[in-house]
Amino acid sequence: MSQENTNQKFDVVIIGGGPAGLSAAIYTARDRLNTLLIEKSLIGGMINEADKVDNYPGFPEGVSGMHLTQKMHEQAQKYGLQEATSEVLCISALPPHGFGVKTADDEYTAKVVIIAGGSDKQRLNIPGEKEFTGRGVSYCATCDAPFYREKTVAVIGGGNSALYEALHLSKFASKVYIIHRREQLRATTVMQERTRAETKIEFILSTVAEAVQGEHFVEKLLLKNVSSQQTSELMLDGIFASIGIIPNTAYLKNLLALDESGMIVVDGHMQSSIPGIFAAGDIRHNSIRQVIAASGDGAVAALSAKRWVEER
Repeated sequence: MSQENTNQKFDVVIIGGGPAGLSAAIYTARDRLNTLLIEKSLIGGMINEADKVDNYPGFPEGVSGMHLTQKMHEQAQKYGLQEATSEVLCISALPPHGFGVKTADDEYTAKVVIIAGGSDKQRLNIPGEKEFTGRGVSYCATCDAPFYREKTVAVIGGGNSALYEALHLSKFASKVYIIHRREQLRATTVMQERTRAETKIEFILSTVAEAVQGEHFVEKLLLKNVSSQQTSELMLDGIFASIGIIPNTAYLKNLLALDESGMIVVDGHMQSSIPGIFAAGDIRHNSIRQVIAASGDGAVAALSAKRWVEER
C-alpha cells in the first residue's frame, strides 16, 4: 500500500500515473525525494488497454499492459510514494522556487512538478456517437471485447492501436471490419501483416464513418467512400473508435509552451518552458508514444528534477 498523504508540501509532485509518471516516481522516491503522484482515474493509463505488449525489453513472450504498470506501481510504492486520486485543475508559480498544484479536492506545493498526464481517446464527432456510447460505441476493445462474442464489429482507424484493437476483437467477434479514411494504413508493416493474416478481419479503406444508427443499441454505421462519394450502410453490433489521442493539457494552455497539437514543448532534459516544470511521455512534443519511450522520459525527467531540487 502507498503511504497516507499526511501533508501538503512535497519535493516533487508527479501528475499522471502511466508508465512515464510511474517511472519518474520510482526514481524520485528511491532518491528519497518526498514524492506525490496524482492520478485522476486508473493507475497505468491507456497502456492498461493493451492486451499484449510484445516490444518491451525483458518480456520475450510479451506482457499485458495492466500487468506491466502494476509492477511499476508496486516498485514505486516500495520506496514510499504517496498518492492522491483527483483531477489537476491548475499549476501556479510560487516564487522564489516552487509551485502550487490545485486539484478538484485539494491543494499541494512542490519544489518541482513532473507532468505525465498522457492523453485521452479522440472522438469521431459524428451523429449518434454520443447517444450510443456504452450501447455499442466503445473506445477500448480490451475492456469491451467479451461483450461481442460471435457478433459483427468495426474498428475505425488505421494506426497500430486500431489494428491491435481489431486483433483482440477477432478473438471474440465473428467478423471485424477495419475502416480507414485513407487507402494506406499508418500501422507498422509487422502489424499490417499480422492483421491481414487474420481471416475474420476485413478492410474497408478510403472510407469515413458518417453516422451511427440504431434503436436502443448500435445497429448500423453509415459510410462514405472519399473517392467516389458513394454512401453505404454497414450492419454492426459494435463500433470501436481508434483514431488518435488528445493530450491532457487543456489546463496548461496559459502556462506552458505547447505545440500545435497541444503537446508540451520540452528540451533534452524534459524541462518545459518554465524552469522547474518537466514533462514526460505521450504528453510531450515529439513523443513516439511507446511505453518504453514514456518510461525513459520519466527517468530523464526525474533525474532532471532531482538536480533542480539539489541546486536550490
